[in-house]
Amino acid sequence: MKDHTVNIDGIGPVSFEQSRRARRLTISIRTSTGARVAVPGRTSFIRALEFVHLKKEWIQKNLARMEQHENRRKAFRDALPAIEKADARRKLTDRLGHLAGEHGFTYNNLSFRQQRTRWGSCSHRNNISLNLKLVLLPQELADYVILHELVHTRIHNHAPKFWAELDKYTGDAKAMAKRLRIGDFGLLLSVPLR
Repeated sequence: MKDHTVNIDGIGPVSFEQSRRARRLTISIRTSTGARVAVPGRTSFIRALEFVHLKKEWIQKNLARMEQHENRRKAFRDALPAIEKADARRKLTDRLGHLAGEHGFTYNNLSFRQQRTRWGSCSHRNNISLNLKLVLLPQELADYVILHELVHTRIHNHAPKFWAELDKYTGDAKAMAKRLRIGDFGLLLSVPLR
């Protein structure tokens, strides 16, 4: 079987790709490429096509979910204010310095990134990196992220001791972490800065 794409009624283009690593037929859905079927070496194209027809409803549902997510992402991006990067750096630097001083934390260097999957990070050398999109969050959530990274300057893991320490500064830290993952805040990470 050679790799190729087939247009299937009710689904659209489906890419069939031979995979040496695949042990069984698997379907993945991606925003950029649509439906993709990984086909193990000894599986025929006919069998792979039958598999897609068996999973047609699942594929349609997930393609619709992916389209809905992309539409929300686009609407959210269009509604975001433009971020002045120099202003965002200044605000975050000031806020980090304020919170570190208020709670007796020290850190080495501060850098800024435009990460797609993280709000911040702290290295074992206590270098803190913050996502510029933090300035778009409500203040208590931005402070939570900054304090999360500052606590990592003392405890470099997410053991219960870490969460207990973070709770001293933020209240219910796990509830704050959950708030960052739900709603449109998670979409912020995947939206490019203008």
